[in-house]
Amino acid sequence: MPVLSWLSKSLVFPEPAPLITDSIVYPAGAGYVSAVQPLPATAGSLFLGDNLAVMMALLPEYEGKINLIYADPPFFTNRRFAARVGRGEDSRKPHEWQLADGYTDHWEDIEAYLDFLYPRLKIMHRLLAETGALYLHLDWHADAYARLLLDEIFGPARLLNEIIWCYHGPSPIRSAFNRKHDTILVYTKSEEYTFNVDDVRIPYDINTVKTFAASPKAGFGKTPDLERGKVPEDWWYFPVVARLHKERTGYPTQKPEALLERIVRASSNVGDWVADFFCGSGTAPLVASRLGRRFIGCDRIFRAVHTARARLVQQGGTTPFLIQQAQSPGTPSAFSEAPRFLLGQDVVRLASDTTTLDYWEVDPAWDGKIFRSAAQAARPLNSQPIASEVRLPANSEISSVCIRCVTVAGEQMQVTL
Repeated sequence: MPVLSWLSKSLVFPEPAPLITDSIVYPAGAGYVSAVQPLPATAGSLFLGDNLAVMMALLPEYEGKINLIYADPPFFTNRRFAARVGRGEDSRKPHEWQLADGYTDHWEDIEAYLDFLYPRLKIMHRLLAETGALYLHLDWHADAYARLLLDEIFGPARLLNEIIWCYHGPSPIRSAFNRKHDTILVYTKSEEYTFNVDDVRIPYDINTVKTFAASPKAGFGKTPDLERGKVPEDWWYFPVVARLHKERTGYPTQKPEALLERIVRASSNVGDWVADFFCGSGTAPLVASRLGRRFIGCDRIFRAVHTARARLVQQGGTTPFLIQQAQSPGTPSAFSEAPRFLLGQDVVRLASDTTTLDYWEVDPAWDGKIFRSAAQAARPLNSQPIASEVRLPANSEISSVCIRCVTVAGEQMQVTL
């Protein structure tokens, strides 16, 4: 079987990252327990750190146990992507957007990119359960190279689908056809894999229904179950997030929830582990949690993990989740003037300007070790201001109240009352 080779090709793996549990987040206080009680069962974890070192650290516990991995790595675009942090801005006037650092997809050459991608795909293969599947999401820049790598790692017979995600949008291209699709390569670990066909059926086109109603000879004598619907083709149309105002976080290259919902429904079951080691804005963990799966999300960019956390909090739920660190999130100088908070009976109020805040959360009994986020306020995706008051759970043991804040610019600080 031919394989892809390049001069620097190798499988060099780092030492496992020393993972530290930074915080446990109880959305809206659901299930909150104080520091004197052991950590409860969680819906999953978000990891801040380089994903290769994180995956190495996860191998002892998770090797052969993750049921679905969705991977949306950098595409080899050689671009630097900014995050939109404004609210209610005119999408037609990018010169007026409020921007902050997003992430960099910049490489010296294709060999450097493959050096980055190859070992990560190799470890993902080890983490997958025998019935698991990997969905690798790329575009025309590098998908041909990635398919050869996946053929080598999984075996060419394990290619399940080459899915084309089609979408619309403006384009500056005038010398070629507009490039308006991504490629998702689906590989399975073995011949026995999860595929929930009835969970992803879609209605037949109305013209198909009319054709079968009009002619008994339609379909060459075969009549499909029109009420049950059909299995989607391997080309999918979903609008990009730029057209989905209720989902748009501003984090660059965010993927639509409907796209991830189809993937999660097809290739995992309730209670399964779903992982995204390039989680970005957190769409995969968000959808997995909503559908009753356990999740692992990882990104080396603080803004990505912060965005994923805020979305999980806003979605709600009754099961807490962990924030774990393989690297320091950094403590840049933040806030020219620290925000002021007032503690009432089971209530914490923000007593200063809210326009610079993107997120704040409260641990009512901070022990200096694991931050137990019992109440949170996240800036809405629309132009509404962030909540200036949060209510603590009724069973809170209020002692050393600690508040963590994140600004719109991504700066962080901690205040103790």
